[in-house]
Amino acid sequence: MLWEILITCLLVAVTVAIHAAGLALVPRFLLRARILPPTRFWPITWLLVRVTWWLILLHLLEITFWAIFFLWQECLPDPESAFYFAGVTYTTIGYGDLVLPKPWRMLAPVEGLTGILMCGLSASIFFAVVNRIYTSRLEATGK
Repeated sequence: MLWEILITCLLVAVTVAIHAAGLALVPRFLLRARILPPTRFWPITWLLVRVTWWLILLHLLEITFWAIFFLWQECLPDPESAFYFAGVTYTTIGYGDLVLPKPWRMLAPVEGLTGILMCGLSASIFFAVVNRIYTSRLEATGK
């Protein structure tokens, strides 16, 4: 049981590290590209689409990491099942049509909790980007 707890902690730590590294690149990209906060509809939309794509890519990398672990430990029969299970668990959809073997069952709720937290971090990036857009608009109008 101790082994499974240690592995679970490691999986969570790597997931958070992947997300943190990916989130650290968002402001760098915006600064390096010298993207000023847009003020028109389509530029704002395009910026939010690119941020969304990046965040989805991060989540898919994290889901893939969990799926690889499930395959490595032979918890699920094939890559499709492992990726599917990791995805529905990470996003907390949890259909329940696939389950992990008994020694690894506690990984599922921990993966779900980790996914919730990572989605919360992603939402904070959206908030920061949108906040910057509107702050810039208010500063430009002198209010």
